[in-house]
Amino acid sequence: MFKFGTGGWRAIIGDDFIHSNINLLAASLAKYIDECTEIKDKKALVIGYDRRFLSRKAAIWSAEVLAANGIKVLFIDEIAPTPLVMSAVGKYNLKFGMMITASHNPCDYNGIKILTKGGQDADKSETDRLEEIGRNLLADDVKALDFDEAVKEGSIELIDPFNEYIDTILESLNVEAIKKRRLKVLLDPMHGVSKTCLQTVLMSARCDVDVINDRTDPLFGGKLPAPSSDTLRKLSDMVVERGYDIGLATDGDADRLGIIDETGKFVHPNQILILLYYYLLEYKKEKGAVVRNIATTHILDKIALDHGEKCLEVPVGFKNISAGMEEVNALIGGESSGGLTIRGHIRGKDGIFAAGLIIELMSVTGKSLSQLLDEVYEKYGKMVMVERNYHFNPAEKERLYKILFEDRLVPEYGYPIERIKYNDGLKIYFKNGGWIIARFSGTEPVLRIFAEMENEDVSNATIDLMENFLK
Repeated sequence: MFKFGTGGWRAIIGDDFIHSNINLLAASLAKYIDECTEIKDKKALVIGYDRRFLSRKAAIWSAEVLAANGIKVLFIDEIAPTPLVMSAVGKYNLKFGMMITASHNPCDYNGIKILTKGGQDADKSETDRLEEIGRNLLADDVKALDFDEAVKEGSIELIDPFNEYIDTILESLNVEAIKKRRLKVLLDPMHGVSKTCLQTVLMSARCDVDVINDRTDPLFGGKLPAPSSDTLRKLSDMVVERGYDIGLATDGDADRLGIIDETGKFVHPNQILILLYYYLLEYKKEKGAVVRNIATTHILDKIALDHGEKCLEVPVGFKNISAGMEEVNALIGGESSGGLTIRGHIRGKDGIFAAGLIIELMSVTGKSLSQLLDEVYEKYGKMVMVERNYHFNPAEKERLYKILFEDRLVPEYGYPIERIKYNDGLKIYFKNGGWIIARFSGTEPVLRIFAEMENEDVSNATIDLMENFLK
């Protein structure tokens, strides 16, 4: 059986991510598409896949089941970033899409994201219905057509939406400003799927681009395919040693962005969001709210307030960012894990487009990222977020859940608490503007604890108190 988390269905290969469960999900999706499709609408969807082990096979298996159930499949016949697949859902004006990826999860995972109209992640009501359908399907209900035969008869169509996706990004950027700056960029796809798309965007704008870690490696070089200060040490060293203006990295399916600045320092995703929102409001004179999840920096709130805008806080999961942006017609939405999107672009997160916008920001302002961050902190003050992850077994999760969400106990902190919320984990808001949150991951057996306070030492001390309290 399959079960969805905040970022789709993800499971360990050979454990739950197996042929029968993949086919069951595809058959459930076919039935759901039948339920949701009016007579005048085309029953069709786009399927894409990344570089992970079993991704292409899983895409083929899914296509065979969907085609056998009367669903026309537009099959992207090359590895593809998730945002490209999301873009294709919009381009073909479809209600559904499917992406085979486990995003930034460890190499022994794979998974499936279900996409809906506009390219955004399916919401909880939709994934709950898929799970319900799957529980009630019998083995005999899952049928399949041979992939090659389905291609010959036209129920599976091979497509290549690469050019349209690239053109959409280039049309959204100030390419002339980027051309004049001629930035020197080092790109790290982290053995994922961003190289062709991101390199094409940057070189089209006359950036000088070099690439590392671009070969196919199902083990992702022995590292987690998620951009962080720990996983981007090689990128950091090379940026400094060879004098690059910036280092760019994307996670396994290229929907998240990581940055190394010209000094070799890791630019936290919170800082990326701060920079882009500030740039759009202050330099481009655009208008609009910002949407962030509960574990993302509150400096965004200060920037919004200063410009007469609002900041909307939503639960974790980019589908909640997308829904929030639609609700308030927000200018930008994002999360501290590295995903963001801009009004007018796809409704899901896009690390490739975000990278292009960062290059535009540097080109238009003529400033380095460190200079721009100093400018923001001078206006709004500096806060530092720290994150820690704690792995647990099922019995441990029950104990932690009881403390946090049944008994609702919290540590004794040395400064006043303004309020406490439980809508997505436990979040404590302090009167000094800082906060701490503890929540269970929706994709891994992990308790995540985040704190944002006036400096790193205080943030660490705030987490230490929570950690010791939960022991």
